[in-house]
Amino acid sequence: MENMQYAEELVREFIVFRGFTNTLQVFERELSTDVGRSFQVDKIIELVFSVYVPKYQADKLVSLLSFFKQCFSSSSDAVLISTLSKLELSILRYYIVHALQTGRQDKVVEFFASNGNYLLQRREEWLPWFAIPYLKNPSLDPQFRVYFSKDWFDALQLSFHNILSEIFNGTRVPTLLKISTEKNTVRRLETDIKQLNQKLSQLQALLETKESEILRLRSIAATVPEICNLQARNSVDSSSHEHTLTDIGNNLLREGCHESTTSNDPHAGARKVANGGDISISANASQDLVVSKSEVSSISLNRVSTIEAKDKDASQMSLSEIRREVMKEDEFPEVSVEFQETFLGHTNPISRCRFSASGTNVASASVDGTVRIWTYGSSTTASRNATIYCGAEIMSLEWECRSDRLLLIGTADGGIKAWNVDAKRVVCDLNTTQEFPSVMDLKCSPVEPIFVSAAASRRNGFSKIDQMGFASLTVWNMKTWKAMATLPLGKDPPAITSLSFNHNGKILAASATDGMIHMFDMSAGLQITGWPAHDSAVSSVLFGPDETSIFSLGSDGKIFEWSLQNQGQVLWSRDCSRFCYPESEKICRHEIALDSNGRRLLVTSGSVRSPIYQVQDHMSAFKTLPHTAAITSVDWHPTLPIFITGSADHSVRVTSVI
Repeated sequence: MENMQYAEELVREFIVFRGFTNTLQVFERELSTDVGRSFQVDKIIELVFSVYVPKYQADKLVSLLSFFKQCFSSSSDAVLISTLSKLELSILRYYIVHALQTGRQDKVVEFFASNGNYLLQRREEWLPWFAIPYLKNPSLDPQFRVYFSKDWFDALQLSFHNILSEIFNGTRVPTLLKISTEKNTVRRLETDIKQLNQKLSQLQALLETKESEILRLRSIAATVPEICNLQARNSVDSSSHEHTLTDIGNNLLREGCHESTTSNDPHAGARKVANGGDISISANASQDLVVSKSEVSSISLNRVSTIEAKDKDASQMSLSEIRREVMKEDEFPEVSVEFQETFLGHTNPISRCRFSASGTNVASASVDGTVRIWTYGSSTTASRNATIYCGAEIMSLEWECRSDRLLLIGTADGGIKAWNVDAKRVVCDLNTTQEFPSVMDLKCSPVEPIFVSAAASRRNGFSKIDQMGFASLTVWNMKTWKAMATLPLGKDPPAITSLSFNHNGKILAASATDGMIHMFDMSAGLQITGWPAHDSAVSSVLFGPDETSIFSLGSDGKIFEWSLQNQGQVLWSRDCSRFCYPESEKICRHEIALDSNGRRLLVTSGSVRSPIYQVQDHMSAFKTLPHTAAITSVDWHPTLPIFITGSADHSVRVTSVI
């Protein structure tokens, strides 16, 4: 209750105004004790298990538990009252166990002496415990052994945390607190509006600059005939400059011919161009460059002619700068949008966002370790909305494939949490080995109640991929929540970055940081094939819609569609390296997402927009509506033409396209 302090100030102000000095003293005294800790779950957990129990403050512990029972004794929920009673019983038993473990039998005897009458009200549950301080080794006694185990203590803490969260979330908020909340909300909204207006002004100024640049380039292209005629008239007097112009034109034409002849090479990369720097050329974009080559030549001629008119200087613009100007004009058209909804619940860059199996719910995670479950659209119920605090950076999210009930969360400290959306609580908290603390990806089988986790060891590096060490692939049972098997990867295998199941869950594809794609037979638990797909690390992999092909995205920005019938054959490719800036890799691992028809491929971006490629079409592509920072995660709705984008600007957007 973040507005509690503000509400207390309002109460204090009113009491002073009315002159209720005695009331003010009582109010201040009770605030100093604040036994309920403002109903903040983590503070209450810390008070019980880090203060009252270790310091043997049994009277305060009993008082606190009685306080909570009285607070919610008016509840008509019999299950809630029964649960509170059971938790009180377990916490008091833990007090006794802790005292015995620390060798303070005298505190146990003192506890029973002070609270014996109260405990005997539940005679059947407490009667055997009166003998425990006199047992020689109570931790070995079959009746008490379970209470001395770490598993029991962990389960107690988790249960206490969950029941308090459930109670406080359903607690009726006082009207005064609602008013203070509304006022604070209005203040925050006013601040947000000012900031958004400033950003809008900056974007409008940027848009005007871009439009003027486009107009300038178009005017340059329109003056090409005039420049050519001027060059012909001055061919005798300006032989040296003519030689310069001819060299530039020939160099660019030779570059274009070279690109055209190599356009079928799926591994075409950066080309060295005469008189210029490294220019990144798309492997299958030779048709995209047909217009650009003539424009490059035109711009080059115009640049030299302008210099000649001013001071006859022989210096010229570098080819890499010319190409960058042309690429500005070669932007993709903006996708046609039916509606767009923005979620602003996060306060840090988004690391992952995923649609649920039905597409009704959305899970989004930020780098501060917070996961939010939410819905979009006015017709959708918000009853499942929740916030999950994981305490470590979220590396992976995965919904159960057969329902919207379970969400799996993988963290950077080796944790795998299973969140039940209906119950709004963590139903299982797993851990990988200490050797492999980073849970890079999670993938549920579409048929069986199992999932696979890709974990990695750590090392120093610039990007998210560089920070991965060796790999571990584990198969988990979702009924027992125990590890079933470890998939073989060989000795010291490079880290696995992405996983994808086929439609019946029999085949698992896994991409690795050494550029390999591995294929596993899940029924046999063995690797059946694999091939080197990229010269760099593979950051994302997924099966095509008809499962005769598989898509992969390299950390260098190259996308390939590989045939599964003719292994190693490239069916389609694009180069999106212009969107994969190295700086963005500090925040996220780039990923790809296919729509339900397998016709549109969405890619994360270091820019404020993401490209949407038309699969099997080498010319057609679109761009998303802009965020205000890099787009760090993408996903498509399982059945509809709706996609989701998460950004480093802390926002998540759901967009329906026409």
